[in-house]
Amino acid sequence: MILPIVYYGNPILRKKCIDIDISSRLEINKLIKNMFETIIEVKGIGLAAPQIGQNIRLFIVKIPLLNNNIINHYKEVFINAKIIKLQGKKYNFQEGCLSIPGIVESIKRKPEIIIEYYNKNWKKKKTILNGILARVIQHEYDHIEGKLFIDYLSLKKQQMIVHKLLK
Repeated sequence: MILPIVYYGNPILRKKCIDIDISSRLEINKLIKNMFETIIEVKGIGLAAPQIGQNIRLFIVKIPLLNNNIINHYKEVFINAKIIKLQGKKYNFQEGCLSIPGIVESIKRKPEIIIEYYNKNWKKKKTILNGILARVIQHEYDHIEGKLFIDYLSLKKQQMIVHKLLK
């Protein structure tokens, strides 16, 4: 089932999300399936639970990666994720967001992360990711922390974007 995307201005996008209890595993599995269907439909690469109106620590990533001229898909579910460490020198890269349509800005982020989370099978994982994966995961992680990518911009730039979005 395709889920409706929550847009900028909805207060859920600014709330810090709550942990998911394993007892809700069946409902979460159904939600994850629907989130993947949604991300494919809207042609996104990441989707966090707040973006579909759920105040829970869940996000998914489905991104094509080019490796030796072969495209592989990185597909992962992040339940109750915690970024342990951000590493490296920040660099700029263009980011957009399904919840803030039509806005793309250059955002500085670190190139490597260490993250702990439960996967779709509720297996605890700890991994190091870098490059575009690290960036996408930081973006989605921000959603479960109540942050948006535009928060990294200057106040003046944020005001211009908010003005544009409100029109």
